[in-house]
Amino acid sequence: MAGTNLSRANGSGSATTKFTLSLWLKRGITDTGRIFSATGGSGDVYFRFNAGGFIEWSGHASNASSAGYFITNRVFRDYNAWYHFVIRFDSTQGSATDRLRFYVNGVQETSFSSYTNVNQNATDNISLSTNTHYWGGAASSQYFDGSMSHIHYTVGYDYGPDSFGSTDATTGEWKINATPSVTYGSNGYFILKDGATLTDSSPNSNNFAVANGTLTSTKDCPSNVYATWNVLNRNISTGIQSGGVANGNTYLATLASNGTYSFGSTLALKGTGKFYMEFKVSQTGTYMGVGIAETDALTTMLNAGAVAKFSDNAKGWSYKHTGYKENGGSQATYGATYTANDYIGLAYNNGTIWFSKNGTWQNSATISEINAGTTTNSAFTGLDTSKDYFIMFDGYNDSMIEMNAGNGWFRTTEISSPNNPTSGDTGAKFKYTVPTGYQPLSTKGLNE
Repeated sequence: MAGTNLSRANGSGSATTKFTLSLWLKRGITDTGRIFSATGGSGDVYFRFNAGGFIEWSGHASNASSAGYFITNRVFRDYNAWYHFVIRFDSTQGSATDRLRFYVNGVQETSFSSYTNVNQNATDNISLSTNTHYWGGAASSQYFDGSMSHIHYTVGYDYGPDSFGSTDATTGEWKINATPSVTYGSNGYFILKDGATLTDSSPNSNNFAVANGTLTSTKDCPSNVYATWNVLNRNISTGIQSGGVANGNTYLATLASNGTYSFGSTLALKGTGKFYMEFKVSQTGTYMGVGIAETDALTTMLNAGAVAKFSDNAKGWSYKHTGYKENGGSQATYGATYTANDYIGLAYNNGTIWFSKNGTWQNSATISEINAGTTTNSAFTGLDTSKDYFIMFDGYNDSMIEMNAGNGWFRTTEISSPNNPTSGDTGAKFKYTVPTGYQPLSTKGLNE
């Protein structure tokens, strides 16, 4: 949502002693940015990430009483998972600590660097008719970078997180309740039910509109997370251009400076699985390559903090833009060269890797061979199937790449006639034919 926000002007409303905000979100790279704002002629209520990745809430009272304020001690820098946040406001509570509560994935946050209590029976201006609600920023600034889904706002009612989610009895993970039974009040709403619908899904008709930017949908959602580039999973702390991570962290651009930078994915594929994904090359730089690396080897590289290609490591395997393949710093002839606007496919099957360019499998490999796992014309074989592997990219001098792990987009361009996996996570969307039985790199695909 970077540069994009949604808005709705309150047609009616008054200051309230009770309300609930519930939403799911997945972060991009930017540390600062407003998740929610209620601004207008009567103050400014906001909920945001501030510098360093802390969460800050500021209510706004309609009288001299405090409407609450906090900054968390905890930082929120997980760029893979979807967070579930709930703000629960009820100033009628006798205990001051129960008047403003913040929950993360079903657990109440209790550690704050700053916390101002809500005065008993104080009213907040969040729902006044003079205010406009913005999701994803302020009126035209302080944009949130990332994705949002299932936004609920109830007025006159405060609900705990268990109304909107529950703990999975098998995995222990906090999971979404997509159809909660709550009362919204006349000014409440439920938007982004599928990640893109601005029509209010509550009994009201409090629809939103795009205020700035362009809203795009994605298959990545709280119930099925897709791999993206992980800005924390890289060999050195620098290497990214300003604005060089975007579009839900599916786009990555390296610096135009001397040095080779390696970046990994948020999710790792299983060594015993069958996986497929695609990349669009935006721009090639010296030594550019895509491939995979053993998670243990990447950890060694990260700890060393060295400027190096991931395929310099004996546990890194890459298809270079020069057409060569590389492992352990040793290159060999393999396939065609590739450049800007070319699409690279990667198929992995139980320790064997193939690559394609614009839908053509390299080294004379065929889709039938890949379906069967025949290793004859593969790029690499014999990888340790007891290990896990990150998807990797290395770049030097303005290398740019876009990842589609199955969410159906290359930056802001949606795949118009998608190909889907034949089994498992069949909702994943790819540009080219997916080998039979291969999965996207998603939480659902990993569990097949």
